[in-house]
Amino acid sequence: MKKTLMAGIIAALPSALFAQTAVDAYSISQSDLRGSARFMSMGGAFTALGGDISTLNQNPAGIGVYRSSDISVTLDIDMMSSKTTAAGMSNTINKTHVNCNNFGYVGAINLGSGSVMPFFNWGASYSRVASFDRRYGGSLGNLGTSYTNLVADYTTTDGVYPGQMLPTDNFNPYQDAFKSPSTGQTYPYAPWSSILLFNSYGINPVSDGANSYMGLYDYDKSVATGDFTVEEKGHIDEYNINFGGNIQNTVFWGLGFGITDIDYKSMTYYSEYIQNANVPSADGATYTPGGEANFGLQNYKRIYGSGFNVKAGVILKPINEFRLGISVHTPTWYNLTYQGLASVDFAYHSSTYPPGENHQGSVVTDEGYYDEFDWKLQSPWRLMVGAAGVIGGRAILSADYEYRGTQDMRVKDYDGNEWPDITSDIKTYYKATNILRLGAEYRVTPGFSVRAGYSYESSPVTQEAMDGQSGNNEATYIYTSGPDDTETLPSFTLDKTTQYITCGLGYRYKNFYADAAFVHRTRKSKYQAFTNYNEGAQPHLFVEAPSAEISSNDNSIVLTVGFRF
Repeated sequence: MKKTLMAGIIAALPSALFAQTAVDAYSISQSDLRGSARFMSMGGAFTALGGDISTLNQNPAGIGVYRSSDISVTLDIDMMSSKTTAAGMSNTINKTHVNCNNFGYVGAINLGSGSVMPFFNWGASYSRVASFDRRYGGSLGNLGTSYTNLVADYTTTDGVYPGQMLPTDNFNPYQDAFKSPSTGQTYPYAPWSSILLFNSYGINPVSDGANSYMGLYDYDKSVATGDFTVEEKGHIDEYNINFGGNIQNTVFWGLGFGITDIDYKSMTYYSEYIQNANVPSADGATYTPGGEANFGLQNYKRIYGSGFNVKAGVILKPINEFRLGISVHTPTWYNLTYQGLASVDFAYHSSTYPPGENHQGSVVTDEGYYDEFDWKLQSPWRLMVGAAGVIGGRAILSADYEYRGTQDMRVKDYDGNEWPDITSDIKTYYKATNILRLGAEYRVTPGFSVRAGYSYESSPVTQEAMDGQSGNNEATYIYTSGPDDTETLPSFTLDKTTQYITCGLGYRYKNFYADAAFVHRTRKSKYQAFTNYNEGAQPHLFVEAPSAEISSNDNSIVLTVGFRF
């Protein structure tokens, strides 16, 4: 089926709705292993080390280690590869891009060797904290259900009447509450996905005018296949200003203030081809079995805005050969804007249709206007502890542990009112993330060093959400439509573990230095076209949604050059 191109639809609505979700909150709260080449080549295990521009983002106390000023810039080449596996079939998509990963300046002020605090330092840096760039997709193989059946089920459960979803010259179902012309009764807003699929005949009344609906998939007869593609773009950039110093060259302290800029975009396409389907009847008033259905759902989503956070840390050096570090990051408090729209391409055929007639076309949400609203997010807080030792004056070993409170994210409307239902969803879907980082450096000569590192990040997803059920065939419903049911993207990705294997080289000549790193990242994820659910029309029937395993194997070449003076 030909995909509808929505990129050219650029009209916008006034901000009037609220529709954040736990999935949205997690999608934009991620961070990568990013920084200078030395930092990345040692697996990011710098909580107890300091003395590197990247510590302005990790442990601000690292700025207190400096005894001279420093300026540096980092470039990287990212070569991304995502492999999708489902129903015994696989598909790989590659993508390469170049970034300016990090640049910054540290100014060291010498207060005199006799001072209790011999150095007071300050610094400013830019860092790309996270890149959302990723492409994946492929075939989902044979399907055991249809997205339309999920929408038909909750549209029926909500008791939505056809008149609530059918646009007229004087009624916009996306924006207007429905008032019955016969009884004068006013009905609540219908979910946007219900409206979209009703007008594209993905869901059809079981009888003329009825408020119960049938999806395209017949569980007894239908045979279906599905495909999907996902393209994500965007970044989180952070601008830091840090202050720090040391007390008698034993206690190093630092305080940092971060301003973040975020821009996340996703463009997804999900299609189904169904034989022996419950297609619309010839007059479109109800449904008829035994037809052929072909439909595709395309979604566009953008979330952008800015945030603010605070970081504080301490490094202790009881002896020259050993250091301990600790750092705490507050949540980032974001002010965000959401934009989204969707379209459906459809073509239905049945032997009961008059010769040469089919139901086919394309429908877009709210005539192509964006669903747009402002909201607030409190990202996870972070705690880092680390230890580092110097062996023989030439080798460094370091280890870090980080706790990230993913389950403590909070979502609010633009007035600052928290959504308790979404807070509950966050705690159901997500748990604390544990991160281990290890690093090593060996100075081969006074000017040349070799480095290696490793980082492991546990899954932030609860087992209940990953399995899609809580026991006794009770589905764990992953809500993606928001409190007001205006979001129309049903798919989501659940991240499993992430690992980094790194190595690098360093060169020093007088005040100049250059570092190079190679970084290999492996991330496992699970894609679901929509949530698992229990059929309301057939109580306790557990419906497992189409899913695929995603394996991202990304390689980066990182180069940092700097000058100390």
